[in-house]
Amino acid sequence: MRKKSVAVLDIRSSEITAVVGERGVNNTFVIKSKYTCGYDGYAEGDFIDGDSFESAVSEVVKSTVSALGGIKTFFVGVPAEFTRVVQTDKIMSFQTAKKITEDDCDYLASMSKPEDPKDYRTIRHSCMYYVLSDKRKLIDPIGTVSDSLQGKFCFYQCSNRFISAVSAAFKRFSAISKVKLIPTVYAEAIYLVSPERRDEYAALFDLGYISSSYSVICGNGLAFSEAFSIGIGHIAVYLMSELDIPFEVASAFLSQVNLNAKETLAGFEEYVYEGQNYKFSTITLRDKIREGLDGICETIEECIQGFKGKNLDGKPMFITGECVKTVRGGAEHISNRLVKNVEVIAPAVPYYDKPQFSSLLSLLDTALTDVCS
Repeated sequence: MRKKSVAVLDIRSSEITAVVGERGVNNTFVIKSKYTCGYDGYAEGDFIDGDSFESAVSEVVKSTVSALGGIKTFFVGVPAEFTRVVQTDKIMSFQTAKKITEDDCDYLASMSKPEDPKDYRTIRHSCMYYVLSDKRKLIDPIGTVSDSLQGKFCFYQCSNRFISAVSAAFKRFSAISKVKLIPTVYAEAIYLVSPERRDEYAALFDLGYISSSYSVICGNGLAFSEAFSIGIGHIAVYLMSELDIPFEVASAFLSQVNLNAKETLAGFEEYVYEGQNYKFSTITLRDKIREGLDGICETIEECIQGFKGKNLDGKPMFITGECVKTVRGGAEHISNRLVKNVEVIAPAVPYYDKPQFSSLLSLLDTALTDVCS
């Protein structure tokens, strides 16, 4: 039987990637095409430059269509910046004990759906867990016997502003008849974190360039999710301001400095840009970068305090995202600053086993699951 392929668009806050792929062996993927284009990004729930976004989408989609052709459906990841996660709790009773069916779960989900707010549209739902009449909690209750069924549901709502921007970008591609939206935070949670770690609660932090997110995963859903417009790019801006250097130089120093290396008073870093040599002591650069990371940690702490569902003390925080590896030793500094065990997580796929590919392969996995279900 011919394997199914899907086309996926991953929208990060620094670049956009289009990929066409199919299932490989041992939970890997076969990537048929991959195109990436940088753009101005997004912040505070909107694109910084709509024309820049539309141009980047057009470039990668055009390249994908030209390379493969015959693409009628594109799955588009919705960043956390444009996503709201609403939790509901509903229960329904039966006249007598019966075997739970898929129709029962679907009906309970339809009962649980909240009204869409003015500026958002529900694009997906999942269930954290179900509860039977004997108080058992299950991820999949189908086939069990109970006289009631309770569901803790998550409904993922997408900003209408995002939907309009994506629709405008795809308008020129008349052959693409469907654009299906996938909440990226959901895709990452299900793909990156094992079911065993999700059975209770697990925290996932996605570190981006301009925008990042913090989520608490439970079962097959999100008990909490918060996006904030802070990322590694802001540390580059901070270096630029504090040291009076061009942004390109600040970005280069971010990648050069290793926060875990042994500190020496004589150490220095230098970078040549447009014929000028910029040179600073390594200690100075490390201190400034740590200050920038501390600002990110303060926001994470606010998110941790904002989740009231369960005490996560003692549980690790998974960290992933396009900028996790930008600053060497950055994850360790975040761990020390938060006094929390931090585990870097990435796809277990050869060549793509880096945090920068987490959202892309998570979306690819969800899209393939959707078309095969």
